[in-house]
Amino acid sequence: MAVASVLAVLLVVAVSPDAARGNVTGMFDSLRSPGEAGFVASHRGDSQGTPENTLPAFERAIASDSAFVETDIQLTSDEVPILMHDWTLDRTTNGSGPVWAMSYNDIIGLDAGTWYDPAFAGTRVPTLQQLLALLQPSTKSAILEFKGSWTVRQTQIVTDLLDEYGLANRVILASFDLMTLRALREAAPEVSRVIIARSVVGDPAVLAAACGAVAIVTSARFIQSDPGAVGRIHDAGLGALIYTLNDEAAWEQAISLGADGVITDRPETLSAWLAGG
Repeated sequence: MAVASVLAVLLVVAVSPDAARGNVTGMFDSLRSPGEAGFVASHRGDSQGTPENTLPAFERAIASDSAFVETDIQLTSDEVPILMHDWTLDRTTNGSGPVWAMSYNDIIGLDAGTWYDPAFAGTRVPTLQQLLALLQPSTKSAILEFKGSWTVRQTQIVTDLLDEYGLANRVILASFDLMTLRALREAAPEVSRVIIARSVVGDPAVLAAACGAVAIVTSARFIQSDPGAVGRIHDAGLGALIYTLNDEAAWEQAISLGADGVITDRPETLSAWLAGG
């Protein structure tokens, strides 16, 4: 996701019968030209000074210059959507084991801050609902990455929350998993979707059409190996978002290629670099 306000938000002006496309064109401008800065998104909240995917990280991101915050959603064993990147609790909490095997009550009391800095001791794993409550009164938008494979019924747990908080027009739903994106299209066809692919093989339009995606989110490594990919994605009428860019050389390349959005772990540094550029 490419440069000017933070994360991988997508700018797509392609016309399609898919309802999500119209929604996106209403939220964003047009596809970026080479040399034109795009949007910036805070990866897992603002993890430059706060533990990732926690309420302090999202509070900081929402208070920043970032236009978007990005996070990861997983379901607990009793199907509460929580915010965590890893499949297991081990790295970012004092718990252990896979998220899917734990109930919300198993997770709610865990310490999700001390691993990062003792100053954040007692910070909890947030629910998606807590993030939406923070987001609702702000001007920010969000990219929600669905981890793993979700059924239609499971995706409706999330889309119902978006409806409850009136945020369906301020979120982009993302996944590596094609079946999850198809489930999201069935559950909430009006909400914008993007597909995440570490590399893009073949026609980008075919990949996007398989799930009604309005943009492709791809890796910095792939773009570095194939700089022409952004142009091919744009030629297909799709947004091109790049993750996760954390240094000036990567930001410079994203701008030079006209990427529509950039996802970064360093939103404050990137914003300052853009302002100084």
